[in-house]
Amino acid sequence: MLGALVKRMFGSANDRYLKGLNSIVLSINSFESELEKLSDDDLKEQTEKFRNRLQQGETLDDILPEAFATVREASRRTLGLRHFDVQMMGGIVLHRGMISEMATGEGKTLVATLPVYLNAIEGKGVHVVTVNDYLAKRDAEWMGQIYRFLGMTVGCVFPGQGEEERAFAYNCDITYATNNELGFDYLRDNMKFEIDQMVQREFNYAIVDEVDSILIDEARTPLIISGPAEDSSESYITINKYVPSLSEEHYELDEKTRSVTLTDEGVDFIEQKLINDGVMQGSLYEIENVSTLHHINQALKAHKLFQRDKDYIVKDNKVVIIDEFTGRMMEGRRFSEGLHQALEAKEGADIQQENQTLASITFQNYFRLYPKLAGMTGTAMTEAEEFSAIYALDVISMTTNLPCIRIDHDDEVYRTGQERDAAIVKQIKECHERQQPVLVGTVTIEKSEYLSALLKKEKIEHKVLNARYHEQEAMIVAQAGSPGAVTIATNMAGRGTDIKLGGNEEMRIEQETLGITDEAQKQAKAAEISAEVAANKEIVNKAGGLFMIGSERHESRRIDNQLRGRSGRQSDPGASKFFLSLEDDLMRIFGSERMDSMLQKLGLEDGEAIIHPWVNKALEKAQKKVEARNFEIRKNILKFDDVMNDQRKVIYEQRKEVMSAEEVKDTVASMRHEVLEDLVTRTIPANAYAEQWELDSLHEECLRLIAMDLPVKDWAEEEGIADQEILDRILQASNEKMAAKTANYGPEVMRSLEKQLLLMVLDKQWKEHLLSLDHLKQAVGLRAYGQKNPLDEYKREAFEMFESMLDSVRDELTMLMHRFELQTPENATVPRQQQEMHESRQDPAQEGGTTTVQAKEFDQNDPSTWGKISRNAPCPCGSGKKYKHCHGKLS
Repeated sequence: MLGALVKRMFGSANDRYLKGLNSIVLSINSFESELEKLSDDDLKEQTEKFRNRLQQGETLDDILPEAFATVREASRRTLGLRHFDVQMMGGIVLHRGMISEMATGEGKTLVATLPVYLNAIEGKGVHVVTVNDYLAKRDAEWMGQIYRFLGMTVGCVFPGQGEEERAFAYNCDITYATNNELGFDYLRDNMKFEIDQMVQREFNYAIVDEVDSILIDEARTPLIISGPAEDSSESYITINKYVPSLSEEHYELDEKTRSVTLTDEGVDFIEQKLINDGVMQGSLYEIENVSTLHHINQALKAHKLFQRDKDYIVKDNKVVIIDEFTGRMMEGRRFSEGLHQALEAKEGADIQQENQTLASITFQNYFRLYPKLAGMTGTAMTEAEEFSAIYALDVISMTTNLPCIRIDHDDEVYRTGQERDAAIVKQIKECHERQQPVLVGTVTIEKSEYLSALLKKEKIEHKVLNARYHEQEAMIVAQAGSPGAVTIATNMAGRGTDIKLGGNEEMRIEQETLGITDEAQKQAKAAEISAEVAANKEIVNKAGGLFMIGSERHESRRIDNQLRGRSGRQSDPGASKFFLSLEDDLMRIFGSERMDSMLQKLGLEDGEAIIHPWVNKALEKAQKKVEARNFEIRKNILKFDDVMNDQRKVIYEQRKEVMSAEEVKDTVASMRHEVLEDLVTRTIPANAYAEQWELDSLHEECLRLIAMDLPVKDWAEEEGIADQEILDRILQASNEKMAAKTANYGPEVMRSLEKQLLLMVLDKQWKEHLLSLDHLKQAVGLRAYGQKNPLDEYKREAFEMFESMLDSVRDELTMLMHRFELQTPENATVPRQQQEMHESRQDPAQEGGTTTVQAKEFDQNDPSTWGKISRNAPCPCGSGKKYKHCHGKLS
């Protein structure tokens, strides 16, 4: 009560924050008349002036008003767009490392130019993150006009680029890229063998567009670079035959938690079938049948939890995941832990080989690498708590430049889906007759195609936008505001194209003048289209603007708000209404089970709907519960992932140090000495009698680790000899062997080889460690039955495994250093360990197969015979310069 009174008197905390920005906006506006008088060249010189001011001790906040005013003037001259005052406020919020919630059509793309330019002045690089490649390229080219006018360099990262192009794009002042490309480049960089091959530079500042989609919706699925594991395709096909024969008593399905498990009857049934067919022996839970149990669990999920045309589609005999939030096909992305193979077996598609993780990171941990992070979206307030808890990002909701006049009708709730669909078709017909454009939002492809079939029966012309018609997306969305247009779309989140009333003039001109070469004809056609669009806009305005229909409520209020926000942009007229039924997932799983019988008792007739604000509030409460539950799940996943993230940071930092170092001779020698010291300590314990020494073990370990047949038993028989003297002799033998190798191959080859072997061993052990952590994560949940906290157990065991991994790195490196032999000693090159790699979110990228490197006959005057030269090594031509400053110099 008191809070509501204070809010009425003084405004909300959000209102007070925005009020505090007014003085800065006034300061920005005070520079406008002065900057308008400058010539283009003088305006360009502003960038250099700002840089000089920063070098003299001023801060970005000090130069913000003048820098923002400069961008506004540059935008007016290059794009013909002048930033509104509310857009200036949005820019300040982004510069301060916060999330700016701005309604659809308020110009978020233009707002970003203000903080991007300001932060790029320092020269440390700014990343602008978009949800798809089309937007990254479009914005880099469109907004790039402003930055280039002001003397900034602009790059864009997209799939299919070469390493040099990527490195160039990342070294620009401003880089546009998708979240996927940024994440994969980070992982790939940390699998490189030389620092010069890394494409990204140190993280500085990033602005994430559609921040809720990237940092929340996609946060649960990690980016994974993987290599092929052992093929088990036949196992999936074999097990897949048994699952369809299970009846409802054989498994328990929980739709709330999206889990399915075999009952005792189900276990007995499957066991008997498998034993009878000779697939396995004994109980399903015996240790030798663990793999079979894993395949059964995944097949059970594939058949009972995952639905075709909702969770995935089958295209070109491949199972392609459908993103539940955007309705897009996730080409190249695969479900992990064999679930994707189980789906392929279910659908009779080609089963692709399982992969083992080589490197992975979640978007949660990737974006927390940036010292300064900001975001913008139309819908963030409902997830403000999560943004604050996980990313330390506050959300500020911006006022619109013009008031929103959209009419949001109360939801209509019907008893059955059939009644609800009939009501939707009726509403569409009414709108279509008065030439009011309609956008129908659906949750699944199946639903969009079902509604499409109903409209075809009624002979209503319409367009369908879902993963099946992904290629026509921009054109369909652009013309969704034409008179009488009916568009059915699966999840409109993050589409990146505004629905303009009357149609999108720019896109129509671009499309319809494509084949016209005569300039006069082109201009005449463009003028004709402009006049037609203006007339159409008038028709649509009179009809009531865009009518948004929701065919059911989503689990998240934010997704519903995104759909609703497509109507009523920039003070356009519009309306929205959600049609629901008691058979919808949200109502069925989270609503009251008694509601249907209660409505029947109250005499609700067929085709009649409940319409009341209380229903809206009840639904919102159900959605809040689901959002809170999903937040808890993501938070719990992050707690586990943070353990691995801390270890990943250590490994990647060590790799970078190794690659940056001129040589790692001392590090390798230190590791070798530690291994041998541990060996002697283990086999000759302190204060033990000579007869208690494990000399056989010591001898065998010397053979294994340093490949030397040392007379340790003879040494032990010498009078008065102690463990330290034996250690000294083993170290001496090892040092002599290393010295002989150095003399044989030359110091340069040895230094290069030490570095390459250390990186290879580190990568191999890290890969195996990731697999062990995956297994630990799956098993540790059972510790709760023993009254132990699974997270604490995971932390403890993960730390012990990490220590063990580091010991294994030292052991394996020592062994390889003593055993390696090069095919041609003179000027030999070091073989690189390469393997086929796949990325789990984009098209699988292959990077060669296993190769054997044969050293060529060396010729000082023929660079083609030099092989792979480290950029920091002396140039083989004999000039005395480093290779990177001589023959390896980049042109």
